[in-house]
Amino acid sequence: MSRTWIWLQIIIGWLPVWGLFALLVVTAHDLPWPEAALIGGRMVLAGVPISPLVSYTVRRLPWPQPMQVRFVAWHLVAASGYAACWFVTNSLIESLVRWQPVLVIGYALGPFLVMGVWLYVMQAGIGYASAATSRAGRAEAAAAEAQLAALRGQLNPHFLFNALHTVAQLAPMAPERAARAAEDVAGLLRTSLGAHRDQVPLADEWAFVRRYLDIERIRFGDRLRVEADVPPEVQDCEVPAFALQTLVENAVRHGAGPRVEPTTLTIRASRDGGALVIEVRDDGAGTTTAQLASAAGTGLRRLRQRLDVLHGAAATLDVRPLDRGVHATLRLPVHP
Repeated sequence: MSRTWIWLQIIIGWLPVWGLFALLVVTAHDLPWPEAALIGGRMVLAGVPISPLVSYTVRRLPWPQPMQVRFVAWHLVAASGYAACWFVTNSLIESLVRWQPVLVIGYALGPFLVMGVWLYVMQAGIGYASAATSRAGRAEAAAAEAQLAALRGQLNPHFLFNALHTVAQLAPMAPERAARAAEDVAGLLRTSLGAHRDQVPLADEWAFVRRYLDIERIRFGDRLRVEADVPPEVQDCEVPAFALQTLVENAVRHGAGPRVEPTTLTIRASRDGGALVIEVRDDGAGTTTAQLASAAGTGLRRLRQRLDVLHGAAATLDVRPLDRGVHATLRLPVHP
């Protein structure tokens, strides 16, 4: 967070206190509002320099679970010290303004010090609330990172099984092609096992998918045709790692796999306002809406989970059956 924004928050937080002080001065001393506003401003100014003492106390005294008497006692001492410092600072400021010694006590010293204690409690409460929000944010980020790591751990064995299955199918029929496919699989595995980022440039993801399709073409031959349109202007956009590969693999396995006839796989990427749109379409065996809904164990379910963790409602994945094949559309927010 920038220092300018921090100071802006401090100023905004003290504005209601300034208004309250001005109202108290008007009520207690029947002064005009402009003069009361100046006095209230000086009272606020007296509290600002000693506010870091409150922040320091909040950091040194974490909120206990359960509540402890020692915790309350320490804050009572700190609040009394803050009130005394505020009284002294306020009196010094008024003395400088009027060029004569002044003790600012309002109606009486006791109520004035009580107001200083109230200022301390207000700032300490805000400090503890901010600390709790920060801890909750860190816990949520850690949980999301753990969930993404678990999903990556599920994805790699899933892809490994399918890649090795391709090599195993080729080995008895075409040993040379199987050897070439094994080398390509090794290259893919080095990439997938070494990938620890949750988001990668589309260019990297597309290069990975092209190598995967090269392996599948060895197995399918002319039965798999690929039409791709991934223009350079969208390849800098970041996508979840293995997102495009999951969609393409799903289309190859369920679209081209069950068929003897040639299957055309169409891959397109484009910008739509502030979104990156990736489409993967096949004219293969196809499926039904009910079958798509019941496919709970596929990579699509894991991809949806990852999208939810990374982008929430800002990312969508729509997979719908066609008369021939399946059309998957992935929409991702584009961040500058």
